[in-house]
Amino acid sequence: MDICSSGGTAYGHGKTYEECKQLAENFTVEVKPVIEKNDKLLWSELLEKVNHDELVYKLTLKYLRRDGFDIGNNKMPEIKKI
Repeated sequence: MDICSSGGTAYGHGKTYEECKQLAENFTVEVKPVIEKNDKLLWSELLEKVNHDELVYKLTLKYLRRDGFDIGNNKMPEIKKI
């Protein structure tokens, strides 16, 4: 499992921040059709998809919000198309 650390400047498995951003962009492209087909995606499902990598998970949520998805909140932890 590849993990990117958000602490300091060293990232897990030698990945740079730019590589982590690219991974998040790739996951964003992968999950968009799933969200549109099923009308939602739970945060826990996204976390499993990104192999529990917190930095890539947060970046993926950021990119989904940028692309017009409602990423929910702590009371409704699901991602939906607006």
